[in-house]
Amino acid sequence: MIERVRVAVVGVGNNVSALVQGIALYRASGSVAGIRRPVLEGLGVGDVDFVAAFATSPEKVGRDLSEVIFLPPNNYPRIIGELPLSGVTVCRGITDAADGAEVDRVAAELAGAEVVLYAAPSGRPETALAYAEAALRAGKAAFVNTTSDPVARDPQVLDRFAAAGLPLLGDDLTSQFGTSIVHHALLRLLEERGLTLTSSYQVNLGGTEDFRNLVEHGEGKMRSKLNALTSQGEAPDLVEVAPLGYLPHLKSHKVAHINIEAQAWGETTVSLDVKLKVHDPSGAAGVNIDLIRMAAGASRQHRGGYLDEAASLLKSPPGTAV
Repeated sequence: MIERVRVAVVGVGNNVSALVQGIALYRASGSVAGIRRPVLEGLGVGDVDFVAAFATSPEKVGRDLSEVIFLPPNNYPRIIGELPLSGVTVCRGITDAADGAEVDRVAAELAGAEVVLYAAPSGRPETALAYAEAALRAGKAAFVNTTSDPVARDPQVLDRFAAAGLPLLGDDLTSQFGTSIVHHALLRLLEERGLTLTSSYQVNLGGTEDFRNLVEHGEGKMRSKLNALTSQGEAPDLVEVAPLGYLPHLKSHKVAHINIEAQAWGETTVSLDVKLKVHDPSGAAGVNIDLIRMAAGASRQHRGGYLDEAASLLKSPPGTAV
């Protein structure tokens, strides 16, 4: 019987709530709805155990992970009945990225983890790098960066993970079915069918704390979204991404509007408008479950550094703009 993956999560927000609840739901029901790969690297969706969690909010630290995922401001809906206590107490995370003692403390608390899922708010690149350093010091922990902060795009950090035989996957996950993947597919279809793009934009509105944070610290996220849209050769000056909008009443929903203007045969016009509404944390969890299993499988094979097979799951892999 294959050994389950031992995962530590950094940040206990909506995305982690969706992941923890979803794994419990799939274990209980046996459903495969919404799952891209029921088995990956020999690991099923239910073959993931949480062994550590980190947060900085005083309301979250010291409580069980199964309780914390439902605490405000988390607003992802309850998708399963009562969850039993996980036995994982949320630890105090890194508050001073320059404090080596804090990094060492977190490294010690990562001792039992195979994969560290970094799901803290974006816009704190020093903190993201400090957790990557803790994973390296822990000695056996692969690192998955779900945020737009550059970690895998840092050549020195990537080289260190490769040398240690530990996977480093990032940066910034592409939601399972979100604005970037839909927009990119439409732009690619336009090119394949011989139409000429004249302009395109996307607008994203959401009600999670991550959206609120990104309204204030959105520079890296905007760059990451453009990376996802222009990686296949579309002209970046014709594609615009509007600043993210935070609307609390949307809760865990994200609403996106995509517009594409193009020319067809005879320079006649084509105009396309698409509205997409999803639970944003579900889109993250549907990708995180694959990134975790990829990282664990590669780690067990002593394949360190970036994994090419993860490229379709990421907005800003190594080599893309920072």
